[in-house]
Amino acid sequence: MSTASISTTPSTGKVVPKREPKPGLILATIVTCQLMLVLDATIVNIALPKIQTSLKFSEANLSWVLNAYTLAFGGLLLLGGRAGDILGRRRMFVSGVILFTVASFIGGLAVDSTMLLASRALQGVGAAMAGPSMLALIITTFPEGAPRVKAMSLFTAVSSAGGSVGLLLGGMLTTWGSWRLVMYINVPIGVVAAFAAARLLNESPRVQGRFDIPGAITSVTGMGSLVYGFINASEHGWGDSTTIFVFVAAVVLLSAFVFIESRSDFPVFPLRLLRNSTRARSYGSYVLLVGAMFSMFFFLPQFMQNVLSYSPIRAGFAFLPLTATLFAVSRFVPKLLPRFGPRPLIVTGTALIAVALYWLSHISIHTGFATGLLVPFLLFGLGGGIAFSPIALNIMNGLAPRDSGAGSGLMQACQQIGGALGIAVLLTISTASTKGSHNPNPKVNYTHGLETGLTVGACIALAVCLLSLTLRPKPAAPSAGPAPVLE
Repeated sequence: MSTASISTTPSTGKVVPKREPKPGLILATIVTCQLMLVLDATIVNIALPKIQTSLKFSEANLSWVLNAYTLAFGGLLLLGGRAGDILGRRRMFVSGVILFTVASFIGGLAVDSTMLLASRALQGVGAAMAGPSMLALIITTFPEGAPRVKAMSLFTAVSSAGGSVGLLLGGMLTTWGSWRLVMYINVPIGVVAAFAAARLLNESPRVQGRFDIPGAITSVTGMGSLVYGFINASEHGWGDSTTIFVFVAAVVLLSAFVFIESRSDFPVFPLRLLRNSTRARSYGSYVLLVGAMFSMFFFLPQFMQNVLSYSPIRAGFAFLPLTATLFAVSRFVPKLLPRFGPRPLIVTGTALIAVALYWLSHISIHTGFATGLLVPFLLFGLGGGIAFSPIALNIMNGLAPRDSGAGSGLMQACQQIGGALGIAVLLTISTASTKGSHNPNPKVNYTHGLETGLTVGACIALAVCLLSLTLRPKPAAPSAGPAPVLE
């Protein structure tokens, strides 16, 4: 049994027991929770047909099984990050995991569509509470240098590959059991993770201050409007009146948010964190790359099932080479970073992702797995394993402990926005291309649209590659503390 010491919380003066840090167990707990949250964005996908039949969803409402989670998660992330800084990250982390677990159990018991959608929204709230604290806990648990690089590499590998793992797991649970298992599987994981976090984690020193209520309201409504705008655009088109109205509202609300934050003494998101051009550019790169990745996870399973006639479980297993490669490569990144630095790795990784997407854009109704999918999947896994960890490190390194929750909250928000943006933009392009193809075979028309969408995805990845290659960051001081942002 580890020993405990006594410490005083600086912000409150309260004497609390201090647990001896166990970095390995702490990292395992954080990574397990992150995998659970990321899985939930895709694990339900393959179960949607059975959910629709069981709970009598209409076609129009079925997409909200996914969107309710994404909207609540993405809209509340900035507030969740700042709440962890002020209220304590351990408290927010454990509370979020518990809420997510309870919501998952309720979802598994759902007797109608309303009950399931409410549980999915509650899952998103829990994820927004727990998600930002995970990265912040890594920053405060692992010191700058090799320990943090290794921890961040594993965390980003799980974040990147979790989508494909969700497809595989969803196919297995749905095929061998019931759609309800995709909800129930979170319960034992969540219970163990919440118990482990309560036992292992020390509470972080709380940031002195108060909640910025106007900033919180405009951030939640602005981020929620932005995510909803992309969701609505993917379903109803960019010219839809609701899409236009929601995007205009998002611009107004987020502009008000920036104005409020620039004058607040205790902002929800300190704008000074974006003064460093490396960090600001890394946030943008993260949005674009996640958009390209999640659009591939959206398109390819449908192509495999609708065109190549794969079963759900076979389509899930097809992503195993990508997932295994990404995890394996991410283990080598900590050894490569000290030698080459982040920029060459980002350039190389994004170039490989662009090549993989361009390769996939040449698929046809006669494409075989070994000849047309396996190699680009391996390239994508290789590129993702190389690129995502350095981008995440460029975002998080140099953040003061008092800002780590806000910084990680925006990073997680970038993941949600990137996923919604990538699917909305590329689905619109793909659908338009499909309608423009007049082949009598509907599978050929669908594949033609898919090819166009993946080509645009390749161009997005290439743009990130060129941006990382040509732009040099301007020197800027970190938010606080001596730790510099990696360049």
